[in-house]
Amino acid sequence: MSTRSPHLRFGLVIAAIAFVLDQAAKWIVTIPLSLETKPYGQIELLPFFNLTWAENCGISLSMFAKCNDTTRWTLAAVTAFVALAVGVWMTREKAKGDVIALALILGGALGNIVDRIRLGYVVDYADLHFGTFKPFMIFNVADACISIGVLLLVARALLLGEKAPPAAEQPAKE
Repeated sequence: MSTRSPHLRFGLVIAAIAFVLDQAAKWIVTIPLSLETKPYGQIELLPFFNLTWAENCGISLSMFAKCNDTTRWTLAAVTAFVALAVGVWMTREKAKGDVIALALILGGALGNIVDRIRLGYVVDYADLHFGTFKPFMIFNVADACISIGVLLLVARALLLGEKAPPAAEQPAKE
């Protein structure tokens, strides 16, 4: 009996797309737009969405945001370990919806790992706001992929749950 996911190839394609989109968006804001050199490091695109330069040395919600080599390499290693665990899980997962969620997490994690190794920080730029209300910190495509992937896993676990085996497989009651 094979333990390999029947959806692994599809998942790897999704992870690759997430990774490439993330790196392409970061290249656009860094090189052609030179976002970090703009006044206030910002370009207003819509009344509720700006491109705003941010160098994130930490993790979610800027925790562990001290910019030094110890933090850089520790977070890169921890993120790589998580990405490896997600990748192994994805190879064994049978549910296509879970493979998609895991692929988004994997692609996003790899995008942020590349930044952290290459630059020492993660490039963030997406600034969603409604007036002075900011429902999120400044983020990037990788962060969005990771968040969507985690939300999909949680939603599927809560909504689908474990189903009882068909009646033919249930043990007989005595």
